[in-house]
Amino acid sequence: MKWMLMVLAGLVVLPVWADDVSGDLARIQQRWAEIQYQLPEDEQETAFESLADDAGAMVAHYPDRAEPLIWQGIVLSTYAGAKGGLGALGLVKEARASLEAAVEIDPAALEGSAYTSLGSLYYQVPGWPLGFGDDEMARQYLQKALAINPEGIDANYFFGDFLMEQNEPERARAYLKKVLTVANRPGREVADRGRRTEAQRLLRRME
Repeated sequence: MKWMLMVLAGLVVLPVWADDVSGDLARIQQRWAEIQYQLPEDEQETAFESLADDAGAMVAHYPDRAEPLIWQGIVLSTYAGAKGGLGALGLVKEARASLEAAVEIDPAALEGSAYTSLGSLYYQVPGWPLGFGDDEMARQYLQKALAINPEGIDANYFFGDFLMEQNEPERARAYLKKVLTVANRPGREVADRGRRTEAQRLLRRME
């Protein structure tokens, strides 16, 4: 069972809105990156559990916005990866529900990040009867994400990783190499550095 859920580094630079949602999202993003890339693994589960509570409160505060739902899905997914095992199945189902709700509100929010997150869930979660994993659904969602944001560091990373899983190494290599060359996201230095390190690790595995 694959529970190294990598979902999902700060997916895009946040736009500036008139209300406070951008500040709340930025705090969730920053804390996510710190936990994912700087905290020891044995401390991550508890930290993600706390961050999931914060993300839930943000969704409750902005019930009509897609962006908080996307980040709730991201946090729950990575919390599931840190938790592991059958106990994580409920979390990934909650994450999927949040991401699907975000798509219903605005599929292009955060440059299509809900599609990236859904795609990564569908190829990393076990299939029936344990979970809802589905490689074809994963491919469709990840391609939708790339159609919206072809230069996205996460959209390219996860499609590259998916293609490796599908035994398509040459195609995978092209997307993973792009991760190393796309523009940095202002304010997302920790997340971008961590994602590029992951891409380099995958590329070395293909050598």
